[in-house]
Amino acid sequence: MGNSYAGQLKTTRFEEVLHNSIEASLRSNSLVPRPVFSQLYLEAEQQLSALEGGSRVDNEDEEEEGEGGLEPNCAPNPYQTHPPPEGCCTTDGFCQAGKDLRLVSISSEPIDVPAGFLLVGAKSPSLPDHLLVCAVDKRFLPDDNGHNALLGFSGNCVGCGKTGFCYFTEFSNHINLKLTTQPKKQKHLKYYLVRNAQGALTKGPLICWKGSEFRSRQTSASTCSGSLFPSVESSGPLAAFSSEPVPGTTLSLPTGTQQAGPASEHPSLTAAVGPAVLNGKDSPKHQQLVKNDPSAVPRPSALGILSNSGPPKKRHKGWSPESPSATDGGYSQGAGDRAKYESAGISCVPQVGLVGPASVTFPVVASGEPVSVPDNLLKICKAKPVIFKGHGNFPYLCGNLSDVVVSPLLYTCYQNSQSISRAYEQYGASTIQPISEEMQLLLTVYYLVQLAADQVPLMEDLEQIFLRSWRESHLTEIRQYQQAQPQPCPPAPSAVAPVTSAQLPWLAGLAATSCNDSVHIIECTYSLAEGLSEMFRLLIEGKLAKTNYVVIVRACRSPAIDSCVAVTGKYQARILSESLLTPAEYQKEVNYELVTGKVDSLGAFFSTLCPEGDIDILLDKFHQENQGHIPSSLTASSVTKSASLDVGGAPACTSYNLEPHHIRPFQLAVAQKLLSHVCSIADSSTQNLDLGSFEKVDFLICIPPSEVTYQQTLFHVWHSGVLLELGLEKEHMTKQRVEQYVLKLDAEAQTKFKSFLQNSFQNPHTLFVLIHDHAHWDLVSSTVHNLYSQSDPAVGLVDRLLNCREVKEAPNIVTLHVTSFPYALQTQHTLVSPYNEIHWPASYSNGVDLYPENKKYFGLSEFIESTLSGHSLPLLRYDSSFEAMVTTLGKRFPRLHSAVIRTFVLVQHYAAAMMAVSGLSQMKDYTSVETLEITQNLINAPKQCPCGHGLMVLLRVPCSPLAAVAYERLAHVRARLALEEHFEIILGNPSSGITVGKHFVKQLKMWQKIEDAEWRPQTYLELEGLPCILIFSGMDPHGESLPRSLRYCDLRLINSSCLVRTALEQELGLAAYFVSNEVPLEKGARHEPLESDAEKQSSTDNEDEELVTEGSTSEKRSPVKRARSRSHDSASSPLSSKASSSALCGESLAQPGAPSQGERARSPQPCGPLEEGRAPGERQRPQASRGPPSVISRHSPGLAPQPDSGLRASQKNIQVSVTASSSQLSSSGSSSSSVAPAAGTLVLQASQCSMTKACRQPPIVFLPKLVYDMVTATDSSGLPKASSLLPSHSVMWASSFRPLLSKMMTSTEQSLYYRQWTVPRPSHMDYGNRAEGRVDSFHPRRLLLSGPPQIGKTGAYLQFLSILSRMLIRLTEVDVYDEEEINLHLREESDWHYLQLSDPWPDLELFKKLPFDYIIHDPKYEDASLICSHLQSIKSEDRGMSRKPEELYVRRQMARMRLSKYAAYNTYHHCEQCHQYMGFHPRYQLYESTLHAFAFSYSMLGEEIQLHFIIPKSKEHHFVFSQPGGQLESMRLPLVTDKSQEYIKSPTFTPTTGRHEHGLFNLYHAMDGASHLHVLVVKEYEMAIYKKYWPNHIMLVLPSIFNSAGVGAAHFLIKELSYHNLELERNRQEELGIKPQDIWPFIVISDDSCVMWNVVDVDCGGERSREFSWSERNVSLKHIMQHIEASPNITHYALIGMRKWSSKTGSGEVREPFSRCHVHDFIILNVDLTQNVQYNQNRFMCDDVDFNLRVHSAGLLLCRFNRFSVMKKQIAVGGHRSFHITSKVSDNPVAVVPAQYICAPDSKHTFLAAPAQLLLEKFLQHHSYRFFPLSLKNHSHPVLSVDCYLNLGSQISVCYVSSRPHSRNVSCSDFLFSGLLLYLCDSFVGASFLKKFHFLKGATLCVICQDRNSLRQTVVRLELEDEWQFRLRDEFQTANAKEDRPLFFLTGRHI
Repeated sequence: MGNSYAGQLKTTRFEEVLHNSIEASLRSNSLVPRPVFSQLYLEAEQQLSALEGGSRVDNEDEEEEGEGGLEPNCAPNPYQTHPPPEGCCTTDGFCQAGKDLRLVSISSEPIDVPAGFLLVGAKSPSLPDHLLVCAVDKRFLPDDNGHNALLGFSGNCVGCGKTGFCYFTEFSNHINLKLTTQPKKQKHLKYYLVRNAQGALTKGPLICWKGSEFRSRQTSASTCSGSLFPSVESSGPLAAFSSEPVPGTTLSLPTGTQQAGPASEHPSLTAAVGPAVLNGKDSPKHQQLVKNDPSAVPRPSALGILSNSGPPKKRHKGWSPESPSATDGGYSQGAGDRAKYESAGISCVPQVGLVGPASVTFPVVASGEPVSVPDNLLKICKAKPVIFKGHGNFPYLCGNLSDVVVSPLLYTCYQNSQSISRAYEQYGASTIQPISEEMQLLLTVYYLVQLAADQVPLMEDLEQIFLRSWRESHLTEIRQYQQAQPQPCPPAPSAVAPVTSAQLPWLAGLAATSCNDSVHIIECTYSLAEGLSEMFRLLIEGKLAKTNYVVIVRACRSPAIDSCVAVTGKYQARILSESLLTPAEYQKEVNYELVTGKVDSLGAFFSTLCPEGDIDILLDKFHQENQGHIPSSLTASSVTKSASLDVGGAPACTSYNLEPHHIRPFQLAVAQKLLSHVCSIADSSTQNLDLGSFEKVDFLICIPPSEVTYQQTLFHVWHSGVLLELGLEKEHMTKQRVEQYVLKLDAEAQTKFKSFLQNSFQNPHTLFVLIHDHAHWDLVSSTVHNLYSQSDPAVGLVDRLLNCREVKEAPNIVTLHVTSFPYALQTQHTLVSPYNEIHWPASYSNGVDLYPENKKYFGLSEFIESTLSGHSLPLLRYDSSFEAMVTTLGKRFPRLHSAVIRTFVLVQHYAAAMMAVSGLSQMKDYTSVETLEITQNLINAPKQCPCGHGLMVLLRVPCSPLAAVAYERLAHVRARLALEEHFEIILGNPSSGITVGKHFVKQLKMWQKIEDAEWRPQTYLELEGLPCILIFSGMDPHGESLPRSLRYCDLRLINSSCLVRTALEQELGLAAYFVSNEVPLEKGARHEPLESDAEKQSSTDNEDEELVTEGSTSEKRSPVKRARSRSHDSASSPLSSKASSSALCGESLAQPGAPSQGERARSPQPCGPLEEGRAPGERQRPQASRGPPSVISRHSPGLAPQPDSGLRASQKNIQVSVTASSSQLSSSGSSSSSVAPAAGTLVLQASQCSMTKACRQPPIVFLPKLVYDMVTATDSSGLPKASSLLPSHSVMWASSFRPLLSKMMTSTEQSLYYRQWTVPRPSHMDYGNRAEGRVDSFHPRRLLLSGPPQIGKTGAYLQFLSILSRMLIRLTEVDVYDEEEINLHLREESDWHYLQLSDPWPDLELFKKLPFDYIIHDPKYEDASLICSHLQSIKSEDRGMSRKPEELYVRRQMARMRLSKYAAYNTYHHCEQCHQYMGFHPRYQLYESTLHAFAFSYSMLGEEIQLHFIIPKSKEHHFVFSQPGGQLESMRLPLVTDKSQEYIKSPTFTPTTGRHEHGLFNLYHAMDGASHLHVLVVKEYEMAIYKKYWPNHIMLVLPSIFNSAGVGAAHFLIKELSYHNLELERNRQEELGIKPQDIWPFIVISDDSCVMWNVVDVDCGGERSREFSWSERNVSLKHIMQHIEASPNITHYALIGMRKWSSKTGSGEVREPFSRCHVHDFIILNVDLTQNVQYNQNRFMCDDVDFNLRVHSAGLLLCRFNRFSVMKKQIAVGGHRSFHITSKVSDNPVAVVPAQYICAPDSKHTFLAAPAQLLLEKFLQHHSYRFFPLSLKNHSHPVLSVDCYLNLGSQISVCYVSSRPHSRNVSCSDFLFSGLLLYLCDSFVGASFLKKFHFLKGATLCVICQDRNSLRQTVVRLELEDEWQFRLRDEFQTANAKEDRPLFFLTGRHI
């Protein structure tokens, strides 16, 4: 590249020394500065202070500032208007007389228009959405061609009728335009107004303020305009890039691109006269966007009437036409505006005919005469010069305008770099000046000087240079500023003298001396016109043949300078002029050249290249000679052989395997990340997503309009099984059904999308996920569509559908954008919150492989890494001989677009290579080494495989018409060479499907074992193993995945001039690939068999590779060689160096036919549904430690044993030579490596299928040189230069003052960077979302998933849908205990059963006769002691071993149940119906509630109990309050006789602890909306949290003394309070005449985990029949309660309960409708009957069993309704689990084992922080055998337990007796007890009572009392010492401290 490292001078020549010293003396007063050049380019990091001086601020500076408000540093004087007359109207849209002029207001009014006048619409900057109606004399308006408008103005006001305005300035004041710049008719008179059919006035065509018509391609009519480098308009191409970074500058993202926006709206402003053109800029409100249809015939860009400032005499300090308008906002917007209008970037010159008058009207200041462009310029120069306007004024051009291109980009760049000082003003450093114009120009010259011959200038580079230079001087100044003492006037700028305009030409000339004429400086005296004329003269005379850049400067006459830069180098000028075209214009241009036959000259030229005349003649001749037989060189009859082999059972190929579809760990991880983001949206307090209200998931995937992508997505959806999993389809679904879920965004999309919206509206309980795949594709705003809907209905479709109001507002639609290139969705106006972005995770974190997989992804960064030295052969390459030929032909055919030339050259190369491989070896000189390598491997690969598997070559031709040309030509050549059966050529067009020949379809069906006769491949993935050239067209790939057999990705034809990051990465993403992780790559590659070396030599032994190339041989050599400065010429071989280098660059030359194509064994089936492409399990990033999987043993032909003519003579030896030469192995390094004969092993592999290695090697990618340099260069941050490009066509930089992306940035940081530094162009769909960065501008239900191309995003989001669906189902499901009842075999077989099987209610008389079943059947008491009611013969092994306490919870059996509509819910449930019930209704305030104290006395506690009620206002009607005073008196109770279906009579009490979130207190649905009274019973310390979560619930707060109590205390207080309340209500209602017994006495005590209730429906075959059938169904709690409350004689029952649900319930349990037994969990308690039976308030466990036994012994009835059951939810928090027993002393909560819960009194034992009662119960549960050794497993001799039931563990049985008189007890006369347990016995227990019982000898006694004193008293009172023997050491206590009141035990033995 000219110098080996651009800009790094190798020699210090005389000129440079001179340059440096003169420069130093010119610029310095005192300092001796270091040379600018070396400073900038060789020692980048050194300070640049010597460069800078403070810049002037003068009038000319202001001129350059453009209106955008961009250059804040020197405050501009806004345009001075005359103050309006006193009292006149100044309202926008009205004239000074107060009449409305807005088109919308007066469109239908009659308007008097004088003859010769026309109505036109004027734009006012303050009313962007309105047109003001004016009448203007048509002589002062242009004709249709933009010509012949008279200068001046004549107009009337249509509002007040005032006529005779002769000056537009005066008129604009009258109609209140309120301008901040010089009023100009060209700028403000925008549209003709016309009457429509209804007679209303409407906006008509634009007024064509234009000059001459000229080449259409320059117009950039609206969409986008050129760029010197980057694109400037919405879709405009980014421009060319220099191939290597400029040393010493930091590359930044392209900045020129800031200018964006529709050029269209102001067709008149083009890029002409220097700054003046900016006057054409509209106010910042240019939302109108592109008005002209980009696809319409391009309009010549507005050249003509250049609106300048007016005659020179008018120019004074007060008004500079360029002053930034005072109204314009921030400078980023302005920056955008400026180029929006200039962007057209075209030569802007008035017609010659107009020159006379034009110069009168718009005299260009000091411009002199217009410059005439010579007629035959293009013919002579072979390229159109591109002229960039710089500083000052630019002269008119006239004459042959179509041969030059004029662009404003450099001007804009200068302006932007002068604006950056504003950013620093915040530091208070007001002295800081922008970089001076002279300095800018000088730096520009330095930059151009160091560009290599094949580099193209890049605007970003220049901007970065300015930025760094300015920053360096700024830092110096800011330091001075900070160090200076505070003083009234700031210190002077730095001491370095500025470059003066007089020194400038000297310094520029000096710099140019060192570059060998590449930059030519022309100095002018008067104006740039003379310099331009001089340049044209030199061009015509051929004196600038070696010059690439001409810098013209006028710097001597005045303080300001004028300058421009012309690019005259053929290569650079062509690339730059083409980069100014938008993609649409590029296509148009190519089409035009093809249609008009301009390309015929190129075809004719190629035909003559053949040694024997016309190539076609040679082909025909070959065809005739070989008719009837395939050329011998191709006798690999794999085609026919394959079938016979398979059938005959001979070995078929084993490499072609279908991989099963599966989800990779990465995809699962991403799916889970997506799910957690959706959950976090739902969890946020904004209530934007209510996941609890959705029952199922539905989805729609929107994809770009590509048939292949469509089929591929259908395939993924079909095979992922997601439709079955979501329950959307049944097992046997059809393709048509799957198509419902994938939407191709084409013309028909709208109807399908409407039905999706309708569906979402009709199904509010379905969550719809709208997936926008390939989301970077169509971001055009729908407003653009409104402008030209008639032309292309697809424009703006994504915006119209996905951003429509219905989608945004639907609460059940979540939008997920999925893309590999998210940058355009990461702008300042994006709708996606940064918190809702999900990035594909990196596979490595700190060297740890996070998701181990057997495949590693190989993407862009790995491809780039393969080009670094130290690696094996690079996978990214360019083809130097191809590039050289293109350059040469470009000079020969200057009028043809280079895309056309490149395509024709490449097709020619392929054709010649096919001919060479087929035996016409003379043609090998007319192709390049790279193309020959590709073609050889394509044709020879199938021979290496018994089945004929081959490789795919992807030939990317973005322009569809060119793709068709390439297809026809290659197909023709293939036919003439009789190769139709050897490989297929497929034309891949986004709009149509794939067409494959019958022969190849047959092969594919055979390989993939497909029976279907109708089958045709529909995706590229199904072409697995097919030898083919896929010509892939379309301006952008649309996400199509390619098979593993892709071996070569030929991207030499991509449009290298319009690069933006998205476009570039998208093209390179085609090659992204998964490589197998299993085989160490280096080793794997080393054993690859060689391809025939002879064949290779034949392809590479020709020294003159291109006939037409000019340039050194180094240009022609392999790219590898130049790109990696390795010498292969030392090969010990007779071959030319070119041969050896070609071997290196041809990766698969090295392998026998298996050409590395194979390196991808992708499954022939379109691989996993879940794979974005490639085989399912196969994508992942290669490990950092490993080199890229490219081939290591690239074999140099230099080692080949045959002479290079070996193959020429006889192509028939191919097969033989393969095996012969395959024994040569070489190392990867250089070609002089040693030969390692290993023939034995390799010969066996010589016939390997190319698929074998497919999984080990990514494809090889060929790029255009320009792109290759761009991709492989790195900028100062170490990132590839390509990542610094403008991220997307549809955005622009917010400021040129931005940091570089950093290499260390994560995807999230990169996203934040783009969100800060990019803004959407006006044509972008996010443009209108202006609430920049504010949270409310983000859409709450919108997510963005980004990940590298082809990595498996489709699989990830389909998996996400599955797990989202599972989660929603999980949200509607609940784990309930599902355990069989225990101890059923122990049930007494009494004579009495309740045999009235069909009774709905128990018959009281029958029921009384039933015996009570003492045995506990509730499975939660599996570990509890059995209760003996009569002498049972229980085998000791019947009862299980006691469990460890922690196992009890873990091992309980669960069932997952779907919540019914009658379930009870926790706090996470939200739905419309119960919002009000819960107290969270949006229309209501949070419920207010009041605290009421309620006291009652209770003798047993010996004191008054003070309870507190918290009663919400909405529940006060349930209570009675005193009047006045409002004291709580009682809770209202209904009457027994009340009959109502609307409410539940029994109040429900739910004791709860630790479950404020998870407790099931929402009974709204369970009660089916019926009115009910529900009270939560909470501990005092939990009151606040429960109140917060359940603001609308009544709370009963227990006294603080119960804070550490167990559930017994809550039950005790509920029952006592309820009885007390019953008494109060009886008294209250007695006064109303109601009998006390009529008050309803029941309450419900419910656990907080009861979730659903069921009823069993029984069908009894007859009264006493044994057969009966039953079924269980879910019912509401209301149904059950109303049924029970309606029972006859209900007040005779003390306790009513129901079964606990179990799936294993047998008919035996439900056969009898009622049982008299224990009831648990959900009980209905008669507080009246049980008045004298209390719960034990001290108990923690088994208190319900204890209470049941007390109730029964009191002679009361317990009834269980067996046909009702309750389901209990497993809740893992709170409840009895909230008690943790820990040591009282140590801080660390070490678990204490139950054996330590008791200790000897007065011992030094560690005390525990737990209630004594809990320690006692826990100890007895686990260690009671220490007290009752005889009782262990001795069920026939139970322990006698008096007045209480304590759980002594499952191995000990107890017998319960009550000491109360008249109590009902079991008969104990038969029992011999093994122990006696006396727990806190009261006075009813006497000595005589105990003497009734008999004990075994050695039986043990345990007496438990509150203190040691009462222990002794009890022993004495009960005369225990008579029968029991006590010892001192038999006394114990619970391990509590004295203040915790331990319990004391005394144990003794029976004598």
